[in-house]
Amino acid sequence: MKFVLVMLLIPLLIIPAFAQTNSQTLQTEKGTLDVKLAYDDIISGEQTNLHIDFINPQTKKIQEHIDYSITVSKDGTNVFGPIPLTHTSLGSVKIPVEFINDGVYSVELGVEGILFQPIPLEKVSFDVSVGEAFAQPSPINDKNGGACLIATATFGSELSPQVQQLRELRDNTILSTNSGTAFMTTFNQFYYSFSPIIADYEREQPIFKEAVKILLTPMLTSLSILNHINIDSEQEMVGYGVGIILMNIGMYIGIPVFGIIKIYQYNRK
Repeated sequence: MKFVLVMLLIPLLIIPAFAQTNSQTLQTEKGTLDVKLAYDDIISGEQTNLHIDFINPQTKKIQEHIDYSITVSKDGTNVFGPIPLTHTSLGSVKIPVEFINDGVYSVELGVEGILFQPIPLEKVSFDVSVGEAFAQPSPINDKNGGACLIATATFGSELSPQVQQLRELRDNTILSTNSGTAFMTTFNQFYYSFSPIIADYEREQPIFKEAVKILLTPMLTSLSILNHINIDSEQEMVGYGVGIILMNIGMYIGIPVFGIIKIYQYNRK
């Protein structure tokens, strides 16, 4: 089983595309905006980046030009902020916060303006647990949680067909077997150690975003095969999984290596 899990990790180490994250999405008090808070695993005493997206609840897209403030507190005592009213033109921000001790922290955001128009203050508050003793386990098949972080940044929305395909594949196929569930548990720990950084860089660099889109397309095509077959046993999950892995190894490693060898041979003639 360990060998199978290692094999399953190979293509995802090359081009990761889907997994869950430490994320929560809540509405502001009057429902004017959805606010998504995402972050890596938090280690007390170290700085952690809080990734915040302000989302239009009708379009489900990032809402640009938001005036906001943020406060992080623990047991009623502020450990960060409140910061002065701040404007984000992108509708997404990354805020470094140091969580000094283990415990449950409150991250409170206030929104006072949208598209350069002031609005009455609307707040939203998140609970963030630091330390294993305070951790609240999230179901790995939570369909309402954050998913497909890199794919969402690449294709622009959690509702894009490509992201929906990955989410349905995860929830309806991979998590339907014990081996798939074990894989996702292992993979999640690895994936979200770096995926927020890649997703942020995609939003900042459109050229990089287009490059990732090109790289993801062959793998999405290969994964779509799993949506057209019935997997009713552990053996079938492992068999089809290994087959998809070998196909991706051929596309992402075999073909480039073959091309490099041919170019090298041609140049030597």
